[in-house]
Amino acid sequence: MRTAVVYYTLSGNCELVAREIKAKMDADLIRLHTKDEKKRGKIGSMFWGVGMVFSRKKPPLKPYSFDASAYDLIIIGAPVWAGSPAPPVETFISETGLKGKKIALFVCHAGGRGNSLGKLKALLDGNEIAASADFKDAVKSGGENLGKQVSDWVKSLG
Repeated sequence: MRTAVVYYTLSGNCELVAREIKAKMDADLIRLHTKDEKKRGKIGSMFWGVGMVFSRKKPPLKPYSFDASAYDLIIIGAPVWAGSPAPPVETFISETGLKGKKIALFVCHAGGRGNSLGKLKALLDGNEIAASADFKDAVKSGGENLGKQVSDWVKSLG
C-alpha cells in the first residue's frame, strides 16, 4: 500500500509525529510550507495562527509536489490552533480537491484538540476516513511513549 503523509508544522510536533509514521509505514513525506515563513516568537506565532483561524484565511502555500492518484492511503497531519486545524492544511485540502480517497487524520496540540478532527472530516467529505488520532505535546513527551502511540495507531490503519 503506497502511503503519503502530508503535514504542516510550526513548533515541530506534527513533524515529529509524521516522521514516526514514515518510519513505521515507509511513507512518503510531504511537508507544507506557507509562503509567509517569517520567524516569529512563540507569542507572535500564536497571534498569527489564531488570527488566521478567526479570520478564516487560507494562507498561500509554497509549491509542493503531490499526486493523490499515486497513493492508496493519504495521512494528513495538522497542528491545532484555537480548536481548529491549522489553516495551511485547509489550504492544501481545498487546493487538491481530494475525493474518493482513503484518508487518515492526526492532529497535534499542547492543550485540547477542540473540534479540529471534526472540522477536518467535514472538509474531506466524499472520502473514506479510515482513522483519526490526536497527539498531545509530541516534542515534550517524545521517545518511547510517542513511538508506541504512533505504532498502535498505524496498526489500526490495517
